[in-house]
Amino acid sequence: MDTGLLVLRLLVGLLIAGHGVQKVSFRLGGNGFAGGTEEFRHDGFRGGRLTALAAGGSQIGAGLFLAAGVLTPLAAMAAMGVMTVAGTVKWHKGLWVQNDGYEYPMVLVVASGALALTGPGRWSADRLLGLAPWPLWVVVAVLVAGPASGLLTRAVLHRPSVPHPAAPEGATPHAHPTR
Repeated sequence: MDTGLLVLRLLVGLLIAGHGVQKVSFRLGGNGFAGGTEEFRHDGFRGGRLTALAAGGSQIGAGLFLAAGVLTPLAAMAAMGVMTVAGTVKWHKGLWVQNDGYEYPMVLVVASGALALTGPGRWSADRLLGLAPWPLWVVVAVLVAGPASGLLTRAVLHRPSVPHPAAPEGATPHAHPTR
């Protein structure tokens, strides 16, 4: 079981961290900080630069902490929060990822929650520091607070859609890269 938890932590944590790196740099196929800022604006979020920095930083930190198994419930809470926001952006496209749906963010939210429930395993910083196992009340609070914080972030930072003026005849809409 410890080997499985290590593999899960490494995979989920590094994927979430990589997702954050893309928001704030040109690494891993990212569009740089300006591109991350524009992505949030395009998705209807206030704050632009600050939002991109907070999301990218949260994803990087949560992902690296999950991968290392340090403060695992808190890392899982942050990961669930930022990936819940990502899921809300894709919600209107349906579940499946081939339609740019919320399948991938949902998998990361659930996997992060599962790591909070199971604990990080023997080969983790939490175990090395004597922090694991975490009390059940902490885990339950994390499972509620993570997705709730993502939904609250969406409610506070998202602007209602503003109807765009009709495009001139012959104009084509601009494509936007997916998350």
